[in-house]
Amino acid sequence: MTENICVYCGSSAGDKPSYLAAGTELGEAIVEAGMGLVYGGATIGIMGAVARAVTSGNGPVIGVIPEFLFKEEIPYTDASELIVTENMHERKQIMYDRSCAFVALPGGIGTLEELMEMITWAQLGRHQHPVIIANIDGFWDALLALFDNMLASGFVRPSLRELFHVVNDAREIVPLVRRLSATSTG
Repeated sequence: MTENICVYCGSSAGDKPSYLAAGTELGEAIVEAGMGLVYGGATIGIMGAVARAVTSGNGPVIGVIPEFLFKEEIPYTDASELIVTENMHERKQIMYDRSCAFVALPGGIGTLEELMEMITWAQLGRHQHPVIIANIDGFWDALLALFDNMLASGFVRPSLRELFHVVNDAREIVPLVRRLSATSTG
């Protein structure tokens, strides 16, 4: 069975070419590692860049998209498997169930919400899978500063930082997933 990395990212390209480039680099690295992609199922934005890179390398792509997003996000019909859900809750549960690690590339509110859910689930002991924040060109700096503020203000424990890992380059993600997966299983 193929190990899948779940990638949360924007359905738009963002304002820096490095964001799309990171999506493509991550997709290529997933294929090179013999892994698969689980993602939000869109053709557009960073989502589309990751999926096209995996497909181009003949890697498995599992897209999970609610029917109500068909017009906005345009489903990626070249996916190995395209799962259409009724709602976001079902989408996120399937993405979780089919993945061994979670990565957040730059994105919007949905990306942030999905990332926070995986960190929260890890904090509550619901999973021990790697959660990686890809801080491409400092995109997530404000979030990391917010975490520091929460810690300084007494709302989170210092162990929060043990629940996720931060990389600055998309090429660091797959080797980190491999290393973390190896240490958690043996």
